[in-house]
Amino acid sequence: MRTRFFWLWSLLSVGAMAQPRPADDPFLHRLYDRLHASPAQTKYRTIAPMPIGAVYVQQPGEGETEMRAHFRTMKQLGFNALKQIMTVPGWTIEQVQLIALEEGIIPWWYGEGGWQSITPALLKTLDIPVSTPMAEVRQHPRMLAYQQELLRQRILKSDALMKATGKPLKDRSVAYEPELGGRGFDLTDRGKQLFRQWVRQQYGTIERLNQVWNQNHAGLQPGEGDPFASWDDFEKRYGQLGNKEYRHLHDILDFKVEHSLESIRQTCERFRAFDSSAVFRGGGEIGLFHPLAWYGVDLERVADLMTRYGSFYPSIHFAWHYGEVNYELVRPFYMQASLANDFFKGGWAATWESTGGPQQFSGGRGGADFTVDEGTITQFLLSQIAAGFRGWGAWAWNARTAGWEAGEYALLDRHNQVTARAVRMGQIGQAANRYRDELWAAHKEPIVGVLYDWHNEATWAAMSESGREEFRLRPMQARVGISRALINANIPFEYVTTPDLAKGLGGRYRVLYVPAQVSLSRDLVRQLGEYVRQGGRLVMDVPSGYYDEFTALLPTKAGSEFEQLTGVTIRDYQGSGVNRTCRLGATPVSGMIATLQPTTARVVSRFDDGQPAITEQTAGRGTAVVLGYEAARMCFRPGQAAAENQLISQVLGTNQPPYRCTDAIVYRLAAPAADHYFFINDGPARTASLTTGAIRYKAVVDALTNEPLDLNRPVPLDANSGRWIRAIR
Repeated sequence: MRTRFFWLWSLLSVGAMAQPRPADDPFLHRLYDRLHASPAQTKYRTIAPMPIGAVYVQQPGEGETEMRAHFRTMKQLGFNALKQIMTVPGWTIEQVQLIALEEGIIPWWYGEGGWQSITPALLKTLDIPVSTPMAEVRQHPRMLAYQQELLRQRILKSDALMKATGKPLKDRSVAYEPELGGRGFDLTDRGKQLFRQWVRQQYGTIERLNQVWNQNHAGLQPGEGDPFASWDDFEKRYGQLGNKEYRHLHDILDFKVEHSLESIRQTCERFRAFDSSAVFRGGGEIGLFHPLAWYGVDLERVADLMTRYGSFYPSIHFAWHYGEVNYELVRPFYMQASLANDFFKGGWAATWESTGGPQQFSGGRGGADFTVDEGTITQFLLSQIAAGFRGWGAWAWNARTAGWEAGEYALLDRHNQVTARAVRMGQIGQAANRYRDELWAAHKEPIVGVLYDWHNEATWAAMSESGREEFRLRPMQARVGISRALINANIPFEYVTTPDLAKGLGGRYRVLYVPAQVSLSRDLVRQLGEYVRQGGRLVMDVPSGYYDEFTALLPTKAGSEFEQLTGVTIRDYQGSGVNRTCRLGATPVSGMIATLQPTTARVVSRFDDGQPAITEQTAGRGTAVVLGYEAARMCFRPGQAAAENQLISQVLGTNQPPYRCTDAIVYRLAAPAADHYFFINDGPARTASLTTGAIRYKAVVDALTNEPLDLNRPVPLDANSGRWIRAIR
């Protein structure tokens, strides 16, 4: 019944969508932190774990002596956890876990997150004064001994379970489960039966189903006959409903998501019953540039489920998860991590499955030639921290020795020697743990919110049937395009979802960018109208507003809610770049364009044929801007400077970024004690000047070396690398 309840929730939440910006909390951090609040998340925030882990692959001939040497080296470099353990025949994972624990390495990806909650009662039991600062509590000998024994008992309990059942307890979810059918709209016979039951529960009456599935429109009925006459008729003729009707395809994907979520929830409950202190991880080995809705996956809902049970993560491997962005790395590092973090606002997100070393042969497609050195690792990890991740688990410490992935992905070299990339990962890990409390207290302070709507992605997926697979990627391409333009201009941004807006988070953003929203629900139009009236700047590009939430044409004529919001009607959608190319100034336009007819909006700029290209309307205290072309998607590929500049000029309006740097990418996290700046240099060695505007600091240091820095002078940056700066308030 989720969709029906969501409609009602959206209607009831319109007034809450744009919360006022209190003077002491202009970015609504308190609301942000409440979005996924729970006893589990409170425990993590209290302990502030920062696991720096890697997979240990036992190699032939390695015994206890060699293992201990590995774990001591890991600890010396700055690692404190094992992401995973792979053993050769004759050894068990539990045997290796006990050895690692004795060497001071927590043998799970979650590190201290798997401790028992530190409560006043526990402090009293351990005779530790309640007033003791948490940083001291975590290092207190009695606390360490207590938690160490708890972890040891967990290993013994897991070992007993393995001996009794022959299999371990499942402690993670997978993003995609093919139980009811393959990717897309494929359903097994059981899947079809369960889907029909789900449809009945979802819509209640056959009349409602006919309305939502567009049975009152021409040519979309089962067998192109009549609408469904009854539920019995639905059971008989459902199989005749073709792919021309999009909403039922959307619903198949939604059904698959809900079934998967229930399976994950049951797994979480079994895991929690076995060990209430251990951490479950949800997410999976799925790239966030993939067409997630078409896979039948909604990672935001998976993250929501982790509120009670643990941490949310994506898998991040260059050769597996960057094909859809043509294997570009540097900017997509931040985009991917930000999307995952922003799905779980206020919760514990991290990259628990990430790259450690070179990869040439063992990717999803193969043939992408990467260099993964200490510079790449620096760019990668600093982007993850800047996006809000708290910890990481690298695949792997050392490499497999034969067959698949042999010699690849590892921090050590092919001879098990420590490399510069391993040292650098450890150095960043040491800094992350040194400032763990600041990082857990830190927030992004975004100027722009970039909208992500799973239902819109599902509509694009429905449109991709009948050989039009590229439609599945269009919303991702638009999201990458606007993100690229914002990153290159050093404009702080964050992905915001439609449920976030319904919960009142809209007021966090001075600008809300809506890219490629082909399915624009009436409820969302009302929410966006409230956002504008409260003072926000809404910027929407093409083909936003093509369909409504049911994939019927959205009314945009004079007097419609869309026209009242934007001050324009859309007469048609045309195209540019095939038989005719429009220009915006000197820039050629490619993709769809809208035939805009202003009613109350002013025309900001026109195409070279004189037709309105960009319009702006003032409503209440805010503005609504329509970009009549695929402005974000035109920036999908690198090197589109003119398109990016045009886009940024319309996004910002009169808003100004809080800091400036023209010589490097800079991300920022703001914490009460210090701000953290992450410089990413995607080119030769250089210096970069950072201007922080009205923000003043007591001192500035390099986070890894503690070297004092003066922001009045340019900051030196190594080639193809990055630098982490801590600015003390």
